[in-house]
Amino acid sequence: MSLKYRLLTLVLGVPLLLLLIQSSYLFLQNQQQRHETLRNHLNESVELLSPSLTQVLKRDEPARLQPLLQRLMDLQGVSAVVLHANDGSVVTRLGTTQTSLALPTGRRLQIIEEDGQWRLFKPLPTYSLPWANRDETGQYYWLEVVVGNSDIALVDYRQLAHYALAWLIAATLLLLTAYGTLRRVLPTLRAQRQTLQRLDGGKYDYRARETGPRELALLSRAINQLGDHLLRTKEAQRLQLEQTTSELQESMETIEVQNIELDMARRRAQQANRIKSEFLANMSHEIRTPLNGIIGFCRLLGRGRLDSREREWLEHIETASNNLLTLINGILDFSKMEAGKLELDSVAFDMVTLVDEVLTLQAPAAQEKDLQLLGLVFDDVPSELLGDPQRIKQVLINLVSNAIKFTQRGDVIVRVLVDESEGNDVRLRVRVSDTGIGLPASIREQLFQPFSQGSISRSRQYGGSGLGLMICKQLVEQMGGEITATNQPEGGSEFSFTLFLRSLVTVAERPPELMLPSPLIGLWEPHKITQQVLSHQLERWGARVELLHQNSLVEDSLDLLIVGISQSDLQPRRLQVWQQRLATASCPALVLINSDPYDLADMTLPHGGEILCKPIPRARLCEVTERLLLSDGHPPMATRKKDALEHGNGPSRALIVDDIASNRILVRELLHQAGIATLLAENGHEALALAHEQEVDLVLMDIRMPGMNGVEVMQALRKTGGRWATCPYVALTAHAERDETRWLFDAGMQEVLTKPLDEQALARILTLYLGVVAPFDEIAKATADEEQAPLAVVDLQLGQRLAGGRADLARETLEMLLDSLAQSETELRASFAADDENAFLDAVHRLNGACRYCGVPELALLSETLETRIRTQGLSAAGSMLEDVFVAMQRLKEWQALQARA
Repeated sequence: MSLKYRLLTLVLGVPLLLLLIQSSYLFLQNQQQRHETLRNHLNESVELLSPSLTQVLKRDEPARLQPLLQRLMDLQGVSAVVLHANDGSVVTRLGTTQTSLALPTGRRLQIIEEDGQWRLFKPLPTYSLPWANRDETGQYYWLEVVVGNSDIALVDYRQLAHYALAWLIAATLLLLTAYGTLRRVLPTLRAQRQTLQRLDGGKYDYRARETGPRELALLSRAINQLGDHLLRTKEAQRLQLEQTTSELQESMETIEVQNIELDMARRRAQQANRIKSEFLANMSHEIRTPLNGIIGFCRLLGRGRLDSREREWLEHIETASNNLLTLINGILDFSKMEAGKLELDSVAFDMVTLVDEVLTLQAPAAQEKDLQLLGLVFDDVPSELLGDPQRIKQVLINLVSNAIKFTQRGDVIVRVLVDESEGNDVRLRVRVSDTGIGLPASIREQLFQPFSQGSISRSRQYGGSGLGLMICKQLVEQMGGEITATNQPEGGSEFSFTLFLRSLVTVAERPPELMLPSPLIGLWEPHKITQQVLSHQLERWGARVELLHQNSLVEDSLDLLIVGISQSDLQPRRLQVWQQRLATASCPALVLINSDPYDLADMTLPHGGEILCKPIPRARLCEVTERLLLSDGHPPMATRKKDALEHGNGPSRALIVDDIASNRILVRELLHQAGIATLLAENGHEALALAHEQEVDLVLMDIRMPGMNGVEVMQALRKTGGRWATCPYVALTAHAERDETRWLFDAGMQEVLTKPLDEQALARILTLYLGVVAPFDEIAKATADEEQAPLAVVDLQLGQRLAGGRADLARETLEMLLDSLAQSETELRASFAADDENAFLDAVHRLNGACRYCGVPELALLSETLETRIRTQGLSAAGSMLEDVFVAMQRLKEWQALQARA
């Protein structure tokens, strides 16, 4: 309720209400008093006339009755007087009355009010006996006096009119008083409200007039004081805001300067990081170039006649070089992870093939310690998974190599099983267990920290940089999994990590790779876990497996005999015993050895068979088992290789694409030694022409070629369809840095080989993709000079070794190089003078490739170093070294001239 209505209620409503209540009370009280007075007056008048009326009635004088009754009629308010007999009949009536009522009972005075009238009944006895009571029965009359209501009401109305007039006068006075009060109060209140609204709106200079009642005037003064305070506060705030704005402006200028400095610092940091990355890449190439030379010459020295001490020193040099190369690769990976530039692929792969590749790479280290290296991929693991196989392989290689490093005897086992599966989403758990020295609790806490190996003694004893496990941890976590390390109850340790992958197949279990017509296979394998795995795999392929004892290997009913030979059985006497046992068997034999197959070079298999080294890839085991059990004849491997060399039509065929003839010839000879037929192409156009006529099982592709590069040729060959779309492609490059290797894998290459070809790496690829064991010939090398000498211009023995042991091929490749020197020099000088970096790099690359398989160590080293420097530092860094290359080419020409004169 507003203040106006509250004032009206208090000033006008409440007094009028109280006045109405008081008037009503007084009216009712006066009315009751008047009625009581009238009642007493009638009663007294009737009592005074009663004796006279009684005497008249006793004497029966009707003439005197009328005047007496008239006296009562003359009273104020009396409208009628009626004299009734005892039986109710009317004796005399004065005035007018309504219908007579029945006489009351009893013999006393009664007043009855009804229908707005008063009726007074008075009993009048006609006689009485002296001895009789007043109420005894006798002759009575009733005197009825009727008082009309009109006179009474008239008095009441008059009094009500007086009260109403007084109430109206009071209401008028109060209304005038309230109106005057509101006229004085409301404008002041309205002005005060407007003042407050103006102050609230920010107009602090607006003031209210200090008029009106004293209290309101004081309130207006307080409001004005509030306005003054707000005005002073506003001014203070303005000054403070100006000061704060000035300070903020100075701060913003400072922050802007700092942002510029930070941006410059960030750019310097990015530049430093880029320089660091370039430095690491450059140092990697600069260090790996002499390292490759050191490792290569160590292998050359190892082929010569050395005593035990010299061979031990040479092994230490090679081990240190390999460790240094591993450290460099680890630092590069760590640098990429630290910069957040490590990206993951999402391609289809088979976990069985991946595990077999890892174990094949780590086989030499395990065979050296006579460790059983075994991979168990459970049957419920999908055959096609979507993920990054290269990174998974990197983690597995690190864990398996660590397990082999810290295990002196026993086995290293890789298990892959399905941890959880929902739809096509699969979580795999990969466990790498060993029987090595174990992991103390103090070491487990810092295993996955960079550059940490738990203790200095371990680092000195086993080597390593401490980066491998940290890289494994980050790779696994980036793929959504986690890696842990625990001790095994029976001794040794176990590393376990999970992988979240997507399955591309819907079957719950991978189908068998081979279906055999239930042959009986005898199995002798001293290693229990390997025995269980082989038995399970052969039974899954449909074979019946009979476990044999060492002294009872001869079984006439066997279709195939599989025996596992340990390194202790390689002693001549024990090996002869095994030879006799195999000779008595009447079926083909599959010999499994945990060593290099050349250690069994003297062993013959009279009834045919194969000699495989552990660990055995599942695809290789499947291919050999199928060939031994399902083919009609079983000629020895040596016979098959001889036929392949003579006829050039082995079971597998490969395409070699290289623009340098010497490189093509050398690779062809190495493949012919493995019994593989070859097709040769000088460039991509020749390769495409061959693709429309024939198909191959493997393609070895040079990368830098005139016209189409190797990747473009591969993509074009895949588009031709057929076998060309699915066969493996192997890149051959003389300069495979990490980023370039990554690019080649991303483009679709299955493998990358660096020139000069590593025979063991080539043998691994042939075994992995073609199932062919390639025992490349070991060429003896003459004992090297005891004193260190500078690199020779021409080293015929080195050329023969690089040519696979063939002197004629070494001479042929050298002549090709000598014939191309003039053209190479012309191209180098022209492109360098034209400042054409791409043409210059192509010319250097061709010269480097031509020197790879020739015994020209001086020119080969200079050309390789020159190509590395161009790739890392640009054409500007090639000036001084180019002259050295021209000097080496001139020396080679002089050597050619001397040979011609001789």
